[in-house]
Amino acid sequence: MDTDRLAIHGGAPYRTRPFPTVDNASGRWLGDEEKRLLAEVIDSGALNRNNGVMVARLEQAWRELLDVPHAMAVTSGTAALHTAVAALDLEPGDEVITTPITDMGTVIAILACCLVPIFADVDPRTGNITAETIAAQITPKTRAVIVVHLFGQPADMDPILALARERHLRVIEDCAQAHLATYRGQRVGSLGDLGCFSFQQSKQMTTGDGGMVVTHDEALAARARLFTDKAWPRGIPGLRGHLFLGMNYRLTELQGAVGLAQAGKLEAIVARRRQTAGLLSGALTGIPGLVPPYVAPGADPAWWIFSFTSDDSVLGAPPGELARAIRGEGLPFNLGYIPNLVFEYDVIRERRTFGRSGIPWTLPQARPGIVYDRAAYPGALEFLARTLVMSWNEGISEEDVQDMVGALGKVARYYVGRKAGRSSA
Repeated sequence: MDTDRLAIHGGAPYRTRPFPTVDNASGRWLGDEEKRLLAEVIDSGALNRNNGVMVARLEQAWRELLDVPHAMAVTSGTAALHTAVAALDLEPGDEVITTPITDMGTVIAILACCLVPIFADVDPRTGNITAETIAAQITPKTRAVIVVHLFGQPADMDPILALARERHLRVIEDCAQAHLATYRGQRVGSLGDLGCFSFQQSKQMTTGDGGMVVTHDEALAARARLFTDKAWPRGIPGLRGHLFLGMNYRLTELQGAVGLAQAGKLEAIVARRRQTAGLLSGALTGIPGLVPPYVAPGADPAWWIFSFTSDDSVLGAPPGELARAIRGEGLPFNLGYIPNLVFEYDVIRERRTFGRSGIPWTLPQARPGIVYDRAAYPGALEFLARTLVMSWNEGISEEDVQDMVGALGKVARYYVGRKAGRSSA
């Protein structure tokens, strides 16, 4: 039947309407509450956080969401990570271990503090670093680990935290994609020394750009808060002093207003994402050759991205060909997350950091001879080569999921049939 003919072969696409997207209102829960709080800020005339109340209220909301005593709002997820690394007050040339599969913001935070990024391989099922891969990269210069909860899937934190305690390492959680994800019943970001979140357009909640740093540690919180405000101790009357090198990462009251409204919806937003992602995950178990996303025991993801893999022994199609066929049916799934491992970007490969200095790698305090060889990261290469991904959002409906299941089933049937035909030839 023509309805079974793949679109890439001239058939009719299974879905022609666009899916909801985080790029606009179709996939974002934005509305009257955001408008009301924005109007309050405009009417007050106080748009700066030091003169207003919205950012402070947003921070309080996040303290309650994460059950932590300290939360500092900042201008972006990258700023949150930079703040967290700076709060550790490490020495130039010290090393911080992280993943080669992440947004560049994770690594910017390390480089901006004149620290050397070291990369640990990942579990090819989740894309997350593990205690074993971290341990393989620890040297006498290692001081901290940034764990990225990729796609909103929590990393296996208990072994990582045990390793960090044993080796006297600080742990920063990069939760930019993992708002309200839980690990063994505890929300990520509250497990390590510091947790970092992003409020960029695509995240579970958004202020356009923005972020949050959380911690249980009072000393880290004090230094982090100072760092975001040029290290200016505003609480001392009459003193205009700057205690150390800091940034201006103050969130505005306008962003705080939107963030406060979004924070009030966040649990419902994540619940909606979990519902629809669960429907699709369950349906994939019934489609030959398609493998649902792996969720580690004790983890409850927040679904920033929905990902799955395929079984070539069943379908007889490489992932790239499969991805093209799926996109042809109207589903916005792509192969891989980033085009290369993060250390293959020009900024790291060619050491384009501070002029032509090559800092931090060329610092006299740094360990000499550090190289990044992609062959040393088989888990990461497998993950990028095999994983199909689609940005997830709260606007996706049960009907949308049904269309995804129908289109994926159509593609799988074709390849199973093609393989069977070849086998019988």
